[in-house]
Amino acid sequence: MQTKENKFTGFSGNQLKVFAILAMALDHLAWTLWPGYDNKAWWLLGIHLIGRLAAPTMWFMIAEGYQYTKNLKKYLERLFVFAVISHFAYTFCFDISWIPFRSSVLNQTSVIWALFCAALALYVNDEERRSFALTEWQKNLLILLLCLLAFPSDWSCFPVLCSLHIYNNRGNLRKQVLGMLAYISMYVLVWCLCIDVVYGLLQYGIILVWPFMYYYNGTRGNWKGMKWFFYWFYVGHLVLMGLLRVYLYGNGSTIIG
Repeated sequence: MQTKENKFTGFSGNQLKVFAILAMALDHLAWTLWPGYDNKAWWLLGIHLIGRLAAPTMWFMIAEGYQYTKNLKKYLERLFVFAVISHFAYTFCFDISWIPFRSSVLNQTSVIWALFCAALALYVNDEERRSFALTEWQKNLLILLLCLLAFPSDWSCFPVLCSLHIYNNRGNLRKQVLGMLAYISMYVLVWCLCIDVVYGLLQYGIILVWPFMYYYNGTRGNWKGMKWFFYWFYVGHLVLMGLLRVYLYGNGSTIIG
């Protein structure tokens, strides 16, 4: 009797998305159960460190999604629609005004808005796919404007910058990851100077994505419904966290920055 040998063939895109949403949900649950921030609780730091896996995985999958999508228009439309839906779920989750800039210029909307801006930036940067001509300065100006549009969202403009860097360095994992770390150093600096040094340095935890990108096998995965599940899970888990926040604390923001 012969036994079938199971060989590890790497992670599909669907599997990477599952890792990302689990890390994200754990991170947001920590913010909800222990609002604010305690830089002396090592176990809480550990949870937030695991949560750093989510964002760079999303940036990587935006670059992959842009590269392989057969219908860019529908891809952008889907991102835009869920960016709008996620805005209300995000502001409810963390008790932020749904009208931007009432209390801050940071964390005013969800990361999906920044991912939409990132996908647009990839299109602007893509001379082969773009349907209109741009000079180099026009292209750079448009990308700068997209960074400014993404600035008030979760993770600010870095989804735009990092997705572009990942896409432009396809096939060079080391350069992709080190480039992300270089960009995030600006984010870390702002956190360290303006909010909290320990949590600022914790942002370097995005390096956790390295082995997952290394073992990515370039396939989407068998389940075609993952693209919809990912977006609805994102919206749904924010609403559930918001309901839990109201039940536990009533009104009051549970996130810093």
